[in-house]
Amino acid sequence: MKIKTCIALALTLVALPAAAKVSQAEADKLKSTLTPMGGERGANKDGSIPAWDGGYTQTPSCYQGEGKRLCDPFPSDKPLYTITGKNFAQYKDKLSAGQQAMFAKYGDSYKLNVYPTRRTAAYPDFVNEATYQNALKGDLGGGGEALVNTITGIPFPIPKSGVEPVWNHKVRYRGPGGRRWNNQAAVTTSGDFNLVKIREDVRFTYSQKGATPDSLQNVIIYFLQVVAQPPRLAGQITLVHETMDQVKEPRRAWQYNPGQRRLRRAPNVGYDNPGTGADNLRTNDQTDTFNGATDRYTWKIVGKKEMIIPYNSYVVHSDKYKYKDIIKRNHINQDLPRYELHRVWVVEGTLKPGTSHVYAKRVFFLDEDSWQISLVDIYDRRGELWRWQEAHPVQAYNKTFQSSVMETIYDLQSGRYLVQAMNNEDEEAYEQVFDPSYFDPANVQRQATK
Repeated sequence: MKIKTCIALALTLVALPAAAKVSQAEADKLKSTLTPMGGERGANKDGSIPAWDGGYTQTPSCYQGEGKRLCDPFPSDKPLYTITGKNFAQYKDKLSAGQQAMFAKYGDSYKLNVYPTRRTAAYPDFVNEATYQNALKGDLGGGGEALVNTITGIPFPIPKSGVEPVWNHKVRYRGPGGRRWNNQAAVTTSGDFNLVKIREDVRFTYSQKGATPDSLQNVIIYFLQVVAQPPRLAGQITLVHETMDQVKEPRRAWQYNPGQRRLRRAPNVGYDNPGTGADNLRTNDQTDTFNGATDRYTWKIVGKKEMIIPYNSYVVHSDKYKYKDIIKRNHINQDLPRYELHRVWVVEGTLKPGTSHVYAKRVFFLDEDSWQISLVDIYDRRGELWRWQEAHPVQAYNKTFQSSVMETIYDLQSGRYLVQAMNNEDEEAYEQVFDPSYFDPANVQRQATK
């Protein structure tokens, strides 16, 4: 009898939403001392991080129009200083453990060019207003695995629990949907690589203007991935319907193998299962730095701090550079990325007892102005630093949101690394509003077998 009572109590606790909404007075800070996304509006003490002035919302003269490459609006900017293997110790308080490990391992070649901080992140008015309403109404349910009463904007701009910033990253506004090339390269210790070309179509159902929680039918993101090359992988398809309440219904996923010519349910698409074409250098939940269920970790907000992170990465995104210009031995060509000093939320995820994942601990560093996970320190089960991950974002000034244009995952133990989300030699990502029926399994099956 006692066992039955305990089980019933546990199920009740899982079903109850955790209080995440804030008071009216706190929410009103989003219109005064905080940015609409929840960042601090003011500058830091020495002015090295300027005040947020609304972000970068103009169109630079170098931009050639819809569908064309996002050009660098700051071509005259020069590095303020360069961090190298010889001087990185003086900047340790602003570097993650992974960044410091890179200097220790590759100090002769690894460097960070640190530019003036430009707080370019900006979002449409309807997203800002939705974020304000979410602050007042939004909750968590299902032990943190369900969003309740949030839509379109950041769910928890003034976070109180560790899982809330992770949700903010997962559903941050990136437009209503679109198509991009997510090309990736697994790089050997000698610097050799083979390119895997992947096309991705996505509908951000949660982000649709005018959407309501009920209109989502429990799907926040529709995602379709098609491998274009190399020939041995070409035609592989992954289809995902990401759910808003993952207790009510976990992620729906399917995979298509050209040899079998059937689209099959694929419950293994998630967590620490190997990512497509990544030569075992990333897990499924490392696409977009982190995606999917959060339930295998206990999440804790460590605090906020000033960190040197990738930002305004227009140069490394330029079509002037071929993949061979970017991908080098040991690490990418560090002449190309831009780094800036920004305030970040530091969130630590520790693997729960009784659950499994190849990563025992992950430390996320999330940009306060966009909720993009910028850096990730990743630890193995021995407590040793294993991998380190970074995302290089740009402000999509033509659409008013921030988006990552390249991600790297360095395996500090093997000396290999992965570059993903590149499109330098392919067309620019573009906005497209796909109908939900496009992502219906039956439609995907028909398209795959044409």
